[in-house]
Amino acid sequence: MPTIQDRFLGPPIPKYRRHKASGQAIVTLNGKDFYLGPHGSKVSRLEYDRVVGEWVQNGRQLGRGNACDLAVVEIINAYRKFSDIYYVKNGQRTREAEIITHTLKRFVQPLYGRTPAVDFGPCALKTVREKMLEAGHSRGVINKNVDRIRRMFRWAASEEMTPVTVFQALSTVTGLRKGRTTAREPVPIKSVSVKIVESTLPHLPIVVADMVRLQRLTGARPGEVCQLRPMDLDRSKPIWEYRPESHKVEHHDLDRIIFIGPKGQDVLRSYLLRPADVYCFSPAEAMKQHLEARHASRKTPLSYGNSPGSNRKPNPKRRPTTRYTKDAYNRAIQRGCEAAFDIPKELRSISKKLPDGDRKGLQKPDLYDWFCGVG
Repeated sequence: MPTIQDRFLGPPIPKYRRHKASGQAIVTLNGKDFYLGPHGSKVSRLEYDRVVGEWVQNGRQLGRGNACDLAVVEIINAYRKFSDIYYVKNGQRTREAEIITHTLKRFVQPLYGRTPAVDFGPCALKTVREKMLEAGHSRGVINKNVDRIRRMFRWAASEEMTPVTVFQALSTVTGLRKGRTTAREPVPIKSVSVKIVESTLPHLPIVVADMVRLQRLTGARPGEVCQLRPMDLDRSKPIWEYRPESHKVEHHDLDRIIFIGPKGQDVLRSYLLRPADVYCFSPAEAMKQHLEARHASRKTPLSYGNSPGSNRKPNPKRRPTTRYTKDAYNRAIQRGCEAAFDIPKELRSISKKLPDGDRKGLQKPDLYDWFCGVG
């Protein structure tokens, strides 16, 4: 299976080979032959390394020509390919790469795609920023996206695609200041009250409720709770230490240690009775507990109706996985909130899955995965 680098870097590195007619070493890059000197000589080997090295650094393309001839859309296309390779975590393209692509395609390319890159100055950047403001973006989002555009031209200067003076000129554009712009100020996101959390917990699957309790006691991020495994815990001290395999700031070479006290240990202890490399919190386990609870409360005799497991699809399209993702964790909490509080139907993001607002519909077999955060 091709990697992200294979998909976006282009053709593989051409081989060093012998030209029969002249006896020289030769390499072909993008259809053009480069003669390197006598075949097998040290000089030809060094020349091969130089030519191919410059070709790789140039995005596996030949010289870009005069930088003054490049249009903004050419800079955008090249930078998008770079960001698809650079903004990668655990082999997956990150959200930052998607935001860069969206910002450039929506705001920069329609206005200045055909403009020579050397002519994209502070006035052009302010015009793009004004379009973001008209789109209703908040002040913080606008400032971040403007910085992404500047970052693209800084990268272009490092690749000799534009003169460095273009980036230097764009750096003179300062960010929007609070109270000195018409840009929308977002409402600050505050912590949820303890009362709301306690009211929601009974409506969550047992596994998800314990995840919420552990997160409250430790201050861990949602993704860090989801990826917890017994092997990631140091239980040799009275206060346990949890070192996540992956965390938000690891690309800054920062270590992340989450301390778990006695109350958190009590929540977590029953989830440690499993192999060391198995995730503690599993949607499959949450669904199993949900079905067992329904079976225990069954009033119909077993000799009547459906027997346990008889009304399940033999090959369902979706199966519960071995670990929660932060998105599935979020959905499970959101559905618990909608079951706990009288939220108007039009405000429910998943109202289409609810049978006319009847919360009893959560007990239907086809909504087990919905309730447990699988879907």
